[in-house]
Amino acid sequence: MLGNAYALETQTVLGWEASLNLRFANRFNKTLLAHRNHKGPLTVQRPFYPEGNEICHVYLLHPPGGIVGGDELTISIAADPNSHTLITTPAAGKFYRSQGLWASQTVNIDAAENTVVEWLPQETIIYEGAHLKSMININLANSARFIGWEILSLGRPASGEGFDYGAVDLNWQIRCEQRPLFLERLRLDAQAFASRWGLQGFSACGTFFAKSASKDSLTAVQNLIGNEACRGVTLIDDILVCRALDARSDRLRAFFEQVWASVRPEIARRQVSTPRIWLT
Repeated sequence: MLGNAYALETQTVLGWEASLNLRFANRFNKTLLAHRNHKGPLTVQRPFYPEGNEICHVYLLHPPGGIVGGDELTISIAADPNSHTLITTPAAGKFYRSQGLWASQTVNIDAAENTVVEWLPQETIIYEGAHLKSMININLANSARFIGWEILSLGRPASGEGFDYGAVDLNWQIRCEQRPLFLERLRLDAQAFASRWGLQGFSACGTFFAKSASKDSLTAVQNLIGNEACRGVTLIDDILVCRALDARSDRLRAFFEQVWASVRPEIARRQVSTPRIWLT
């Protein structure tokens, strides 16, 4: 009993270390989950093929259901040539308040020639008082294509919780053959949450990326936005970047799903096929 109590106390202080490594490969025109291994509470369900054998849908699972200060999660995804994978989650992620310990999440995606990778996790709820460091590294071959988003909900407005304390450190790095294309670091705290130069008190914020996009996709998203406030889109070389603020994360995600539907035919050469898990 003493040994178990000590282990529990140590785990509480140090947090969980979890890692997941996935590799996708094309075999006879079917994208397979060719390799996977994991350490700690991080895994995947079996692959799904709602769009046919060419596209593999995978759901990331984190059995504890939430992340606390001291936890460290690392997800590494390799896409072999001519593969197409869509990666999402069965529910919103949750980062709970801490006493000052940082929780960290690192995502590494390497996409080889003629691949399509779609990184579309459901929204992340960051409780007031949480401390989160997030790093997303995308490395693409010249002909690889990528669609991804990050949707954050700071606090829990439905419960009357804002974001009066806590901090979020976000990093996105998109490279082509290790050459930097888009590097961004964003720090959100109570001041950034409330200020006019920051989130203006909006609890939900998000960024959507698509590579390789053309002016046609830019025009399509501009038409989708119209005169709606707190929405914006730009094209940096061939990377489409769309940003949004909202008082509700479900509305923001619904908007990003519309953006996805607008650009997916060009980027992935497919119409949208909504993952079934989003509808449950």
